[in-house]
Amino acid sequence: QVQLMESGGGSAQAGGSLRLQCAASGRTYRISTMGWFRQPPGKERESAPVVSWSDMRTYYADSVKGRFSLSWDNARNTAYLYMNSLRPEDTAVYYCAAKKRGGTGYELWGQGTQVTVSS
Repeated sequence: QVQLMESGGGSAQAGGSLRLQCAASGRTYRISTMGWFRQPPGKERESAPVVSWSDMRTYYADSVKGRFSLSWDNARNTAYLYMNSLRPEDTAVYYCAAKKRGGTGYELWGQGTQVTVSS
């Protein structure tokens, strides 16, 4: 089994920065792709990740491109999401998710971590 554990997040003013972490444990060799999804307040979780990475390639959604960046610590099996130039519309619960090799979608999910950006 694979477990995903998010941490970080919290509150920031617009223009500020926060860092999220996603630590993967267990049979991490089964993971092919990981991503960060978000669920804004009062809305459903967005269907596409804002950031995803696979085989050393990282994808950023237009809404976060140039503001968010991702790094991966192989030794710790931990992804770090650096969120800069935050906007109020970035307020959401952020979920780390993973696809298994041979799988078709994101099957593994963390518990989520809250990010609140005030204007």
